[in-house]
Amino acid sequence: MGVSEKPVMRCAWARNEWSIPYHDAEWGVPVHDDRKLFEFLILEGAQAGLSWDTILRKRERYREVFDGFDAEKVARYGERKVQALLKDAGIIRNRMKIAAAIGNARAFLQVQEEFGTFDAYIWRFVNGKPKRNAWKTLQEIPAKAAESDALSKDLKKRGFGFVGSTICYAHMQATGMVNDHLVSCFRYREVSW
Repeated sequence: MGVSEKPVMRCAWARNEWSIPYHDAEWGVPVHDDRKLFEFLILEGAQAGLSWDTILRKRERYREVFDGFDAEKVARYGERKVQALLKDAGIIRNRMKIAAAIGNARAFLQVQEEFGTFDAYIWRFVNGKPKRNAWKTLQEIPAKAAESDALSKDLKKRGFGFVGSTICYAHMQATGMVNDHLVSCFRYREVSW
C-alpha cells in the first residue's frame, strides 16, 4: 500500500468536470492578450443571471459562432448573423446579450484605437498589476469592488453593454486582475507570482 496523497485544496466553487479544469488552469491567471480579454468580456456578459458552469459548457460553441472572438469580425455582424445566433442552441439565445456582444466589439475596437491595446486600457484599473486578496472563505469574496465600479462606469461611458460592476468584477477575477483564490487553495500562491 502506497503513501496516501494529501487531497488537493481548491476553491469550493470548483467541483465538476467544467469548473475544476477552468479553476486549475485559467481562473485568476493574468491575461494580457486582447482576443482573450474580449472573449472573457463577451462570456461574462452572456453569463449575467446564469451560472458560470452554463457558460463553460457552451464556451467552445461560442468560440465557433463568434469567429474565435475576433472583435473586428464580431463588430461587422448584421441582422442575418443575429438571427442565426438566436437559433443556435449551443449559446445563450438572448437578443439583448447578442446585441451587446456586437456593440461591445465595436466599442472594444475604439478602445484599442485610443490606447493601442485593450490590455493597456483595462489593466490601468488595477495600476498594471494584479490586486492580491487574502480571503479565507467564499463568503468573504465580494461581488464587486471600487475598481470594478470604476471600470463599469468607464466602459458604459464608452458604449459597452452588460458591464455592470458585478460582471466587471467577475471579468477581473477571471483575467487575473484580482487574485480571489482562497488562501487555502493551491492556486493562490501559483497565480500570485
